[in-house]
Amino acid sequence: MRGASVPPARHVLSLDSLFGEEAAILRETDYQLLLLSTIFPILGTALVSPVLDSVIEPFGTTPARIGLMISFATGPAILLIPIAGVLADRYGRRPVLVGSLLAFGTGGAAIAATTDFRVVLALRFLQGVGFSGLVPIITTSIGDMYDGTREATGQGLRMATNGLSGAFFPLLAGALVVVAWQLPFLLYALAFPVAAIVYRWFEEPTEANPDPATPGAAGQSYRGALLALFRRRRVLAVVVGRSLPVVVWIAFFTYNSLIVARMLDGTAFQAGLLAAVGNVVFAAAGSQAGRLTSLLGSRFYPILVGNVFLAAGLAVVLVAPGFPVAVAGIVVAGLGFGVTLTLYRSIITGLAPPALRGGLVSFGAAGARVTATATPVAMGAVIATLEPSVGLTASLRVAGLGAAVVGGLGGILALLVAWTAPAVAPGGSAFVVD
Repeated sequence: MRGASVPPARHVLSLDSLFGEEAAILRETDYQLLLLSTIFPILGTALVSPVLDSVIEPFGTTPARIGLMISFATGPAILLIPIAGVLADRYGRRPVLVGSLLAFGTGGAAIAATTDFRVVLALRFLQGVGFSGLVPIITTSIGDMYDGTREATGQGLRMATNGLSGAFFPLLAGALVVVAWQLPFLLYALAFPVAAIVYRWFEEPTEANPDPATPGAAGQSYRGALLALFRRRRVLAVVVGRSLPVVVWIAFFTYNSLIVARMLDGTAFQAGLLAAVGNVVFAAAGSQAGRLTSLLGSRFYPILVGNVFLAAGLAVVLVAPGFPVAVAGIVVAGLGFGVTLTLYRSIITGLAPPALRGGLVSFGAAGARVTATATPVAMGAVIATLEPSVGLTASLRVAGLGAAVVGGLGGILALLVAWTAPAVAPGGSAFVVD
């Protein structure tokens, strides 16, 4: 009734109760625009994951080669992410972000207009160019805008948005591909209006510095200061550790549709559902990273357990006797991925002063793109080698278990190196891993 008094809602869920007291940043326009932009990067893999088995025939390719659709989208970022970071430090975050959204949308949507696998790979390459300026610039911008627990919460909520996007769109793609294989790729066109909105309303969070000769730390050039920071043992270990969870996650998303269709006798929609479950859990886990850090006073143990969960979860998916067990496995893996990747990203933004932050974050993201590009290629080579003698199921299982070992065990080793290395405190900001 209008005008009637309303008793206080003591038990209603609030942003603070869900994500901690720093969740008030969700009400800020610039942060909202960053979240709007962050729905796209994960779609480079998540949207195509449930449809790869379905497009093998129209594209005239094979199960061993279909993984190239992932590698061609992740490969360009190996070289271009550092360049995007430097450009963002010199000319601002907004122009790089807008251009990247346009390239990402163009490369993805145009796939619906061709059946030539070579053209498809070229368009995926263009998407990779766009991706190069999305994740590092969004991550860096959050680091520009916030610090401490607010920054960790900001990164966690960004990961949550990323995960929710990766949950909704694979389900939609799995349903649309049944109607026509072209329809899922048209979803990438949503990047165009988002680019226009960001161009119009996003405020630049830092001052641009177009002079490449401007001195960096200790009188060094920008390049010299960045490379000196990157050569620190703790920084290098964190960059490597941040890249290894991607091995496990990309391994799953590359061969998810084949696992479901060929090993579990499932459908494209079920493959989309499996991807969606993984991303929902990953989103939920990432959203709690700031709260988890405050509760434990440590990033070390959550990252350690997260690596174990990642490897164990993928292993369960690969040996699952049925779809429900595979769902349980991806839930475990999603928990590990959400926590480890969010905390590593938060750590990296605190390792550099603002003048070098975009470059260092981009180095970290480029390392992840190396593993994301190499993983499908390596798995495809294993499958192509073993399939003639042991069959597709066994060869896929061997390749996947290898990815679980490399990502999980390698991540633990990198974490231990970072934990025991000398501390880094650029610009008065200390990196605390334990």
